Amino acid sequence: MIRSMTAFATQQGFADDAGWTWDVRSVNGRGLDVKLRLPDGFSDVEGHVRKAVAAAITRGNVSISLRLNRTQTDGALEVDQDRLDLILAALDQIQDRAFDKGVTLGQPTAADVLAQRGVLVARQSDDTGALITPLKAGFAEALAGLIDMRDHEGSALEKVLRGQIDTIEGLTQDAAQAAADRTDTLQDQLDRALARVAGQTSVDPDRLAQELALIAVKSDITEEIDRLGAHIQAARDLLDAGGPVGRKLDFLTQEFNREANTLCSKAHATALTQIGLALKAVVDQMREQVQNVE
Repeated sequence: MIRSMTAFATQQGFADDAGWTWDVRSVNGRGLDVKLRLPDGFSDVEGHVRKAVAAAITRGNVSISLRLNRTQTDGALEVDQDRLDLILAALDQIQDRAFDKGVTLGQPTAADVLAQRGVLVARQSDDTGALITPLKAGFAEALAGLIDMRDHEGSALEKVLRGQIDTIEGLTQDAAQAAADRTDTLQDQLDRALARVAGQTSVDPDRLAQELALIAVKSDITEEIDRLGAHIQAARDLLDAGGPVGRKLDFLTQEFNREANTLCSKAHATALTQIGLALKAVVDQMREQVQNVE
């Protein structure tokens, strides 16, 4: 089974009087790129998370965030020094401005200052040790959810890709048949080429041979049909093998497109040109889907 690189998962929990939420998201990427947003004091968790992701995922841009909501306090209150400095600076500025305007203001009391929002706060416990184990377990569940979704999306993606490969195979068979049906057209081209050469004052046998060889090369699509068939089988083999095959599938779509372009340039017949254009359209759609394969 192949995996999609696009998925998301979330996991919530509560431990040591603290609620937490893991959010894990992944999108397509050329390699594996992990971005973490964790609260301070959880360096041990960060190392665990990166190792777990690297073991489970080979490609994709993975964004991971942990939201922590502590409810535990030790019952004590403390002053937020930064907030206090801001309040005092603002009061000092107000007093100076009032003095400039000739207005006398009463001095604020300590109680007035402490009453300002954010100055007096409940002291939080800095002990994160009790949270480490449940957070690691919670992340394991979130990562498992992400992998399940990547598998589910990959299953749907595989069905689409197999259908597109079947379409490419059908168009390749149509191209082979159209090439066989254009014999009369190629014969007319050959007759005109011979007439053009024979109309010259003298006919150089070497020139005649070159003209015939050029027409044969420009019109023969046998190699393109054979290579398309080989690419079709290779793509199916990759899907059967499963795993991280996105890069190889992307390379194959480039090869499909190259053969489709060559087929169009050698068409020399409307029907074959239309098949070549339809082939290019399907290959382009397939390439868009392949960009999401791990």
